[in-house]
Order: sequence, then C-alpha cells, then structure tokens
Amino acid sequence: QVQLVESGGGLVQPGGSLRLSCAASGSIFSIHRMGWYRQAPGKQRELVASITSGGNTNYADSVKGRFTISRDNAKNTVYLQMNSLKPEDTAVYYCNAYIVVGLVPYDYWGQGTQVTVSS
Repeated sequence: QVQLVESGGGLVQPGGSLRLSCAASGSIFSIHRMGWYRQAPGKQRELVASITSGGNTNYADSVKGRFTISRDNAKNTVYLQMNSLKPEDTAVYYCNAYIVVGLVPYDYWGQGTQVTVSS
C-alpha cells in the first residue's frame, strides 16, 4: 500500500511563514502529479498548488507570489513553502499525489495538517 504522511502545520502569526512536507512511501512505481489542497470550515476543498514530475507548477490565484511548491523525486516528497501568510489561509491542508502502483494509477490523499494564521 501507499501512504502520504504530512508534517509542518501549526499556528503562525499573520505575515509569518510555514513549510509543509509530504512524503510518499510504499509500493510506488512512479509518481506523476503531486499537489496541495486546503479546506477551510464551511468551504469546499480547493487546489492550492500542484507540480508535475517534470517540475511544471500551477498555483491558485490567491497564493501566487506567496507560496512555492517543490518536490524531491528521489525522496518522493513534495513541499509547500508558505510566506506572507494571511488569516484567510487558515485551513486543513491536504497532500495529494497521482501514483502508479504496479501499472495502475491511483489518486492518494494525506490525512491533513492544520494551518492556523492568527495573532
């Protein structure tokens, strides 16, 4: 089986920074797209940022210029560097990865990590 384990969430003041990490482990043949989603209370889950195996990135308009997604393919890990955080960034952040197991691709999700931006 495959697991995605996230770390790095927490409480930070407005204007502060956090770095989220998500490591994939298990019977992985290859990993295609990896990304981060978030879900605030009472709202739908939304894409924050994604990155392909080749390094092409995509960001939500609300985080462009503040967040940076990157990945270490050798470690099967994706990162989200979050700078200039705002209260509206408060949410549970979920790691997502499109992983080939054997010859079949699956969509996997992490358990979520809470990010709270508050003074």
